[in-house]
Amino acid sequence: MQIAIVLYPGVTALDALGPHEVFHLMPDAEVRFVGAEPGPVAADSGVLFLGVTHSYAETPAPDIVLVPGSSVATATAMADKELTGWLRRVHETTAWTTSVCSGALILAAAGILDGVPATTHWLVQSTLGALGAEPRPDERIVRSGRIVTSAGVSAGIDLALWLAGEVHGRERAEIIQLTIEYDPRPPFDAGHPSKAAERVRRKARAELLRAGANPREAIAIPQVLWRRAIGAFRA
Repeated sequence: MQIAIVLYPGVTALDALGPHEVFHLMPDAEVRFVGAEPGPVAADSGVLFLGVTHSYAETPAPDIVLVPGSSVATATAMADKELTGWLRRVHETTAWTTSVCSGALILAAAGILDGVPATTHWLVQSTLGALGAEPRPDERIVRSGRIVTSAGVSAGIDLALWLAGEVHGRERAEIIQLTIEYDPRPPFDAGHPSKAAERVRRKARAELLRAGANPREAIAIPQVLWRRAIGAFRA
């Protein structure tokens, strides 16, 4: 089974590496980090580099695709015609098309989530709706047929374990969970907007918006919206 984890400049590392820790323990899994071309890609922290192992052209028919999100470059990835075109093509034959965090917006930009129940990071649930999906902000994992989306960052581990259970059965998924000792007991209970104090939500929102405020993103957002508007007009 070939599993393609998408990488692009500015990707959030845990969105990709959390699921990878699960996927590479699945029986007969060939995990690829897929991008425009093989080589290093800087994560959104700017100090960590991940490696693209295979290009889009080298990966025409993966069984599973996972699209991670980004705190600084989601819109730029959404406007990347090479990426969204590849996603549309491979989605025709995937067993599962999945996303973590704002990776759902990239799937939406590719036209894969039109009218589809989905979730994403809490900050961009409204954007997900504007792109044609049906947001499920209170759910950590949302399945619609062979499309599975998950909430922000750490939810990618949950998604990958759920998928391991679907593909290989509960026992194998539990073996993987025990192998990586995934037994979360966070010291604070503020991992969802419904649980966090108002001052925490306000400060987190401000910091996320400040991190994502860069010229490339500002240019990319209207590009995506224009493409959708023109596509709807031409349909």
